[in-house]
Amino acid sequence: MAETIRLACGSSSAAISLRGAELLERTALSRSLLWTPDPTFWSETAPVLFPVVGWTCNGEIRVKGKRFPLGLHGFARQSDFRVQSATTDCVRLILESNATTRALYPFDFSLQVEHRLTDRSLATTLSVTNRGDENMPYACGLHPGFRWPFAGGDQRDYRIVFDLPEEPHVPVISPRGLFLPQKRPIALEGRLLALTPELFAREALCFLNAHSQSLRFEHEGGSTILIEMEDFPHIALWSKPGAPFLSIEAWTGHGDPEDFQGDIFAKPSMRILGPGMTAQHRTKFTFAV
Repeated sequence: MAETIRLACGSSSAAISLRGAELLERTALSRSLLWTPDPTFWSETAPVLFPVVGWTCNGEIRVKGKRFPLGLHGFARQSDFRVQSATTDCVRLILESNATTRALYPFDFSLQVEHRLTDRSLATTLSVTNRGDENMPYACGLHPGFRWPFAGGDQRDYRIVFDLPEEPHVPVISPRGLFLPQKRPIALEGRLLALTPELFAREALCFLNAHSQSLRFEHEGGSTILIEMEDFPHIALWSKPGAPFLSIEAWTGHGDPEDFQGDIFAKPSMRILGPGMTAQHRTKFTFAV
């Protein structure tokens, strides 16, 4: 079992695994906010996604005519990070390219994941650095699974409130996890999305190039988890019927279009990072009653 780092600040606490830099536990005001994995539904809690987000066509990427076996959400979530620095309320973990990663993704990089805890909030920063001498394409994301319900009651007592109105249509996703050109309607009314288990019977709800940079996961009794995102243009909501979690995901990229066979540099929504350059992407989630 991978080593776990524990953070504490006031009434809040968190636990982070060195495997994948994954957030495993998060409590605020004695309330546990993250779900406990159950392989019946999903065996992860809050994986870090890198260097791709979503499914790749045929489970591979193509770089300059060569094929590399890189599948769902990349390899960071299954990689062992090392501790770069740690205090009682903050940890910085780092993953650097090596022979294993180059066999999947032929670029030299470092990925730093910082988790910083305050009394009510947890802020996570992903720092991606191109350590090579050529441009580097990448995507990254955060995939936390929150308890649903997190404040008692029934799942139907909860809703998502975006900070700006969003389009009430989302992309159709194939059984292989690939994006189709069609869209389908959802029961989104401006900023408000009422949550029901049936909402996730087909696939994730993906808001590509979302207008919002924050949203609230609300219980009708007033308890709220506020999620704020910086330089994550895409938002995804995902669960499974009957599962006691809602994953609220922040992405820079997304899954391949159906039958995409292009080079990774041509994959939609990939970021291109120049040699020696670093990009940062941040989220913060805050609990309030």
